[in-house]
Amino acid sequence: MNIEQTQHNEDLKTFIEKFDPKKYKMTKAGVEIRGINDMYRNLMHARTIIANLELNLTVVHTADMLSYGGFQVNTI
Repeated sequence: MNIEQTQHNEDLKTFIEKFDPKKYKMTKAGVEIRGINDMYRNLMHARTIIANLELNLTVVHTADMLSYGGFQVNTI
């Protein structure tokens, strides 16, 4: 494991601790948050956490994810 991967993993751990999702699944690219009712508020909250803590992460959301109330937070 190289240093860059370690940093991304630490960023993801920090994000999960601050966002505190009820359901999430780790993926190769990052983490998938599921079971969200108020999608807009939670997307904005995730983006705010990432910006305030200056994490190397990005929020990804597609129409397919809306069907199960989810979005992804991926490493950059």
